[in-house]
Amino acid sequence: MTTLPVEQAANDDEVLTQEPTKVILFNDDVHTFDEVITQLIKALKCTSQHAESLAWDVHNNGKAMVYSGELVKCMEVSAVLEEIRLMTQIEV
Repeated sequence: MTTLPVEQAANDDEVLTQEPTKVILFNDDVHTFDEVITQLIKALKCTSQHAESLAWDVHNNGKAMVYSGELVKCMEVSAVLEEIRLMTQIEV
């Protein structure tokens, strides 16, 4: 097992925290538009118009990026969306 020097590890951590992380929401045939819109509003604290636009993007393309930011916030957004069993993925 090889370990990195402390300076190398610190620099790698900085790069990971500086890159935006994305929450991807996938389309499904289970949830209604209203359910998805309501959950997007709850997760993103956005307007209903923005949530509806995202829901249509997910519907038309099969998936869409619904949030981009720090990893911790992406995990929070994803967790709220998954409360009603929406399928999400976090991309780094």
